Amino acid sequence: MKRIIFVILVWCNAVYAVELPFHRGFNLTGWLQKQNAQSIQFGRYTKRDFANIQSLGCDVIRLPVLLHSMAGPAPDYEIDPLLFFFLDQIVTWAEELNLHLILDNHSFDPNIDTQPDIVDVLVPVWRQMAEHFKNRSEYFYYEILNEPHVIDDAVWNEIQRQVIEAIREVDTVHTIIVSPAEWSSFNNLQKMPVYDDDNLIYTFHFYDPFIFTHQGASWVDGMTDITGIPFPYDAARMPDLPPGLNGSWIEYLYNNYDSDGTVAHVRELLAIANNFKESRNVPLFCGEFGAFIPHSTTEDRARWLEAVRTFLEEHSIAWTMWEYAESFGIFEPGSAALFDYDINIPIVEALGLTPPDQKEFVQQPDSTGFSIYDDYIGQQIVEYSYTAGGYLNYYHDDAVASGNFCIHWTGSTQYGGLGFRFAPYRDFSVLVTNDYALDFFIRSTAQNLRFDVRFLDTDTEDPNDHPWRMRFTVDDNTAICDGRWNHLQIRFSQFSEQGAWEDGNWYTPRGDFDWTAISSFEIIAEHHDLQNMDLYLDKIRIVDPEVVSVGKEDNPPIGYALFENYPNPFNAETTFRYQLPRSTHVRLEIY
Repeated sequence: MKRIIFVILVWCNAVYAVELPFHRGFNLTGWLQKQNAQSIQFGRYTKRDFANIQSLGCDVIRLPVLLHSMAGPAPDYEIDPLLFFFLDQIVTWAEELNLHLILDNHSFDPNIDTQPDIVDVLVPVWRQMAEHFKNRSEYFYYEILNEPHVIDDAVWNEIQRQVIEAIREVDTVHTIIVSPAEWSSFNNLQKMPVYDDDNLIYTFHFYDPFIFTHQGASWVDGMTDITGIPFPYDAARMPDLPPGLNGSWIEYLYNNYDSDGTVAHVRELLAIANNFKESRNVPLFCGEFGAFIPHSTTEDRARWLEAVRTFLEEHSIAWTMWEYAESFGIFEPGSAALFDYDINIPIVEALGLTPPDQKEFVQQPDSTGFSIYDDYIGQQIVEYSYTAGGYLNYYHDDAVASGNFCIHWTGSTQYGGLGFRFAPYRDFSVLVTNDYALDFFIRSTAQNLRFDVRFLDTDTEDPNDHPWRMRFTVDDNTAICDGRWNHLQIRFSQFSEQGAWEDGNWYTPRGDFDWTAISSFEIIAEHHDLQNMDLYLDKIRIVDPEVVSVGKEDNPPIGYALFENYPNPFNAETTFRYQLPRSTHVRLEIY
C-alpha cells in the first residue's frame, strides 16, 4: 500500500518578514549637527556614553550629521577630512561595543523644501562616504537623507535610486536605509518602489498626534503658545485654544483631538506602517518618535511613548527614539543630563528599558585639576563662543603645542570671545585655597595684544545676585608675541573681581564673587578687536602649580631614546625607560 503525502506550504509575510539585527536605541542629536566640522564639540560624547546607552538595553544609535555642511563647493562636494577623523573614532567605539550605528544624513531645513537638484550633492557625498567606510564592519549603516519634504514622491524615489546605485558602485556590503517623501511619513511608504537591492531597510518617522508631541515647539508656526495638551485625551485637562489660533490648521488638530489623542488612534496609524512591512516583506525601522519636553508632563509623555513603543515591538519594528539628551530626551528637564543622577526614570521605563540606579547629586569641591581644552573641549563642558564676525577653529592642526590640534582665533570684533560652560557648575573653593592656576599655551605675532581670561559664577534667582566675573588680563607683560609658544600659568590668587553684566546693565564689583559656584570660563577680546590678529591657544587646564611647573628649555637635548614600557599593556604598575644625552628636565605625557 502506497501513501501519498501532500505537503502544503503557506507563505506568510507576517511570520517570515525579515527581522533587523538591531531593535531599539536613540538618536544622538546636536553633536554632529553643525555647519562645519570645525564647529563640532567632539568631546561632548565618548565611548563611555555609548556604553551607558547600551547598558539601558539598547543596541543601536542613530547619528544625525549635517553631511552637506561638511562638504566643499560644487561640483565635487569634497568632505572635510576632519569629519572622517571624528567618524572613524565613533565607528570604532560602536564596533568595539557591538553597537549598531546609523549615519543619518540630516542635511535638511524644515523651512526649505527638498529640491530635485539635491541629487547633485547626494551622489558625490555618499560616494565618498561609501569609499571611506566600505571596509568597516556590518555594524555601520548609511541613511540617505532625513525627511525629504514638499517634493513629489516619484521624483524623490528616483533620486534615492540614483544614490543607491552610486553607493553600490563602491560598497556592495553595507546596508542602506531608505525613506519615503513627505517628512518620511508612514502614509507615504506604499508610494515607494521596489528597489533593485536586497540590502535595504525602510524607515519612517512618527509624531502623531502632532498637537501633543510638538506643543510649544518654536520651529513650528503656531505651536509656541500651545501647552498642557494631555495624552490620552482628557476633557477635564484640556487647555483652551489660544485665541490667535482660531481658524488655523492647529485649531483643526485641537478640535479633533478627542478622537486623535487616544492610544487606539496611535495604534491605528502605526498599523499603516506595519501593513507596508507585511505586504512588502521588508525590514522596517522607525527612525524617530518622541514628544517635546517643555510643555508636556512626564506622565503624559510616558503614556504616549509606551503606546508607540509597545506597538513597534509587538510587530518587530526596530526603533530609535528622538532623542537621548536634548529637549525630547530621557533626562530630567533642566538637569545637567548626568547618567547616574538625572535619568527621568518613568520615561526610560515607558521605553521598556532598564534605568540605572540613580544617586542624589551633591556638589563636591574640585580637589584636583582638570582639562578645559586638550585637542577637544573637556567632558561636561558646553562651548558657547561668540566669534563676532571672526574665525574660530578648535581643530587647527599646524604647529600645535601639544597633541593633534590647537585653537585658532582671529578677526573678532571687540567683546567677542570663547565660552566654556561647566555642566554642572563647579566648586573651586579648595583649588583657590591651594592656589591652583589656569595653565595654557599661547602663540601670536600680534603687537600690543591684550585679552581677558575670566571665570563667571552662577546667576541665582536672588535679584541682588548677578553673574560676577573674576578676571586676569593677558598682555605683553604676560606673553611674548614672537610667533613661538608661551606656556602661561595664572594662579587664582592673581585674578581680580571685575563686576557683572546682566540684562543690559553693568554692576560694579562688590566682593560677591562665589568661588564655590563657577558656571563658566571665558577668553574675551575685552580691550580691542582681533582684526588682523591671529591668536593660537592650546592645552587649557586647571592645574596645581607645584606639579605642573612653567619652564623654558633653551637648549633641548638632541638624540634621545624611548624604550618599550614593561609590562605592556599596563598592569598594577609599569616601567618606562628612556635615554638622554645629558641631564635635563623631562615631561612624560601618557595618552
